[in-house]
Amino acid sequence: MNHNLRSFDGITPNVAASAYIDPAAVVIGEVTLEKDSSVWPYAVIRGDVNSITIGEGSNVQDFAMLHVSHKKESDPLGAPLVIGKHVTIGHHVTLHGCTIDDEVLVGIGSIVLDRAHIEKHVLVGAGSLVPPGKRLESGHLYLGNPVKKVRALTADEIAYFKYSAEHYVRLMNKHKG
Repeated sequence: MNHNLRSFDGITPNVAASAYIDPAAVVIGEVTLEKDSSVWPYAVIRGDVNSITIGEGSNVQDFAMLHVSHKKESDPLGAPLVIGKHVTIGHHVTLHGCTIDDEVLVGIGSIVLDRAHIEKHVLVGAGSLVPPGKRLESGHLYLGNPVKKVRALTADEIAYFKYSAEHYVRLMNKHKG
């Protein structure tokens, strides 16, 4: 039995054969890990009251906490968590019921709350807070608590998002042996 993959309420995580989950991470319930995604030590991904999807080639680094807001009569969708392709979720990041588009980097220790939407090609600087419902515009660096748009990203910074995700795919494959 794989103790770091847990069913909840009859729903078992759906994990692509090429995905990697470190033995010290925990993935619970309605969670989908797509091709070449990775989950690193002590990350917790808890899809017990709504769904979590982690896109192809995305990585969830050490001590990250991913959760959702539950569905209820007044809010039948709740706030699921959706992470696009080639996204890097840094160490100690908390994501709660938000949407992150493709090729984004969420810096170490950041917090992204319910219904926030981070568009493609955004860098959320370390230690930032993205408040509920806030939309971060593509192509920019955001920093602070709460986040503020700081400046446009360079072409090299945008290219780094895919490089970072691909680096974690290579690293994951080494860990798999």
